[in-house]
Amino acid sequence: MEPGFSLFLLSGMLMCGLLLHTVSQHGAYVDKPNKKPNFIVILADDIGWGDLDVNQPDKKANNTPYLNLMAEQGLRLTDFHSPASTCSPSRAAILTGRYGLRNGVTHNFAVGSVAGLPLSEVTFPQLLQKAGYYTAMIGKWHLGHNGPYSPTNRGFDYYFGIPYSNDMGCTDIPGYNLPQCPPCDSSGPQVIRLKRGVHGECYSKVGLPLIENSSIVEQPLDLWTLTEQYKSAATRIIQNARERGQPYLLYIALAHMHVPLAPPLPPDTSATASRPDDGKVYTASLREMDDLVGVVKSASDDTDKDNTLIWFTGDNGPWEQKCQYAGSVGPFKGKWQTSRGGGSAKRTTWEGGHRVPTVAYWPGRISANTTSSALLSGMDIFPTLLSLAGVTPPIDRRYDGIDATNIFLHGERSGHEVLFHPNSGAAGTFGDLETVRTGKHKAFYITGGAEPCGGATGRQQLHNPPLIFDLERDQTEETPLEVQTPEYQAVQEKIARWREELLWDIATDKSVSAADYTTDKSAAPCCDPRHAVCRCHPLG
Repeated sequence: MEPGFSLFLLSGMLMCGLLLHTVSQHGAYVDKPNKKPNFIVILADDIGWGDLDVNQPDKKANNTPYLNLMAEQGLRLTDFHSPASTCSPSRAAILTGRYGLRNGVTHNFAVGSVAGLPLSEVTFPQLLQKAGYYTAMIGKWHLGHNGPYSPTNRGFDYYFGIPYSNDMGCTDIPGYNLPQCPPCDSSGPQVIRLKRGVHGECYSKVGLPLIENSSIVEQPLDLWTLTEQYKSAATRIIQNARERGQPYLLYIALAHMHVPLAPPLPPDTSATASRPDDGKVYTASLREMDDLVGVVKSASDDTDKDNTLIWFTGDNGPWEQKCQYAGSVGPFKGKWQTSRGGGSAKRTTWEGGHRVPTVAYWPGRISANTTSSALLSGMDIFPTLLSLAGVTPPIDRRYDGIDATNIFLHGERSGHEVLFHPNSGAAGTFGDLETVRTGKHKAFYITGGAEPCGGATGRQQLHNPPLIFDLERDQTEETPLEVQTPEYQAVQEKIARWREELLWDIATDKSVSAADYTTDKSAAPCCDPRHAVCRCHPLG
């Protein structure tokens, strides 16, 4: 070979390598070696399993077209469960991968809470952040809003949203809600106004704040512009992360279904007036939430489609006490309970309370149009994302979530061998692991206590031996197995052993945290305490 030709060949190889490097830097078809995946986790508040169209195809609804498309192009999980059936405990367990009895969060934080998720707990956003991820959150936090408990101190580089539920503060034009709450009083001192009725109490003591990072940017916020603001923020975060060439985590927590926000009320509608088209409000809000999901999916597809996992799920089932403003549990009606009075959705451990619609979408990695009945939990988000990112969690604590990577990417069918459901306010002590699931069987040690639409709270009952249902034959949880049968005896023995082992494990776990639920009026977020309802912008 001639020396000149060798030099020419070497030069060509160098140019080719430089060209490929340049192309890959600009995000074209050449993958970087060991490129870390992006993650988008979307958590819908108070959504029912039956709210996802593809979970109930016989209904022929068209309320969730973008989620339907995600399911068609990805994986639908039919036996996925929120870690608890109310807000703060579910979110804490998702972020830490641990039951509430370990992470300390067993019930909801309040507007005046001085603390939040214990600082001894480690969240997956913190671990991804340390591993070089840009981490951002949009939406409802509900794990503490003061100082070190706020999102930007728990692993998020950026935060834009509401510190707690969107009915935990007054607004000038309230959303649809039961009980109906009055708008913020624009004059006079701050007061707590309680309105009693058949649906209980509602309060309006401080304006609902919209927070960006650590600053209140609007108080009270305009609920009716929130969806568009979230869309803009999500799109901006995805595009900016792509331009930086940095892997990202975007965690979006949507409260559309907690207090439906569509269609908006006319400006001159009084707080006590009859709501127009009540029967259509929930589905309109569901469609608005789905549209937001579609915008996020489109932004992701346009930037880094093949390298982004989108994981949609719910924080708990529908709040049936809201009557026409509550979602659908599908076939999971908890008939044993409802036939005796009482609710069987949010706050309970019946399937309607914690079985939530879930879809995972990752083009090229997750097979399209697939379904899995693996028993999984929101606690599995923690180990799964860390595994996919190549991040090892701290070894000084015990975890309850499992890595679902092989279920997502390779079609493996096995999930949790056993999964516990904690009391979330219906009956018993907050956080107690009172219901046990293994395979197709589910055992209840306590029932009752939740209020459905119209009242009639079911009487709290202890069950020893437990009620055991076969969910394969009895999705509605109507008829428990007979105690004398060999099937019951075999399941009960296994469940009792697992329950005893877990309780012992938690009792001896040195990493168990305790949450501070102290409240103080001064802890309520307020941008300007000199103004009524803490207004930080003049009335328009």
